[in-house]
Amino acid sequence: MLHSNDRIIRHKVGLLNLADELGNVSKACKMMGVSRDTFYRYKEAVEEGGVDALLEKTRRTPNPKNRVEPHVEEAVTQYALEEPAHGQVRVSNELRKRGVFVSASGVRSIVSVRRPHLESTVAAFTIVSTYFLVDTIDGPVKRISAPTSTATSPSLLP
Repeated sequence: MLHSNDRIIRHKVGLLNLADELGNVSKACKMMGVSRDTFYRYKEAVEEGGVDALLEKTRRTPNPKNRVEPHVEEAVTQYALEEPAHGQVRVSNELRKRGVFVSASGVRSIVSVRRPHLESTVAAFTIVSTYFLVDTIDGPVKRISAPTSTATSPSLLP
């Protein structure tokens, strides 16, 4: 009997185990709503590579042309950590001054897709930076009020 805790392949392993238990592939496939051809593909995959071979295999070939160079990715990551309140356009412009050429959408792609933990860090720092203002002359951090919406301002209501 095969075992797997992986949610993706549990259904496939269940089909193979049911066929073993019943001793009838047709009945097992009918009960699980899977074709016999699919069953035999699963069975062949397990025989060749074990239970891990049941994981979905991507048919897409990687396209290195769409990949950003590692030094650009590192520069964007480093800058985003240094200046978390800067948006993607500002990051792109500041890095261009340093000799690293990346578009604003490229910055967004690097921060959100390749480094999801960084996106949440940047978002958290951006939220904090809207509520606090750092006074560079005196040094203390001063709390400022949150931006108010113009629609809810009492002076603008009729």
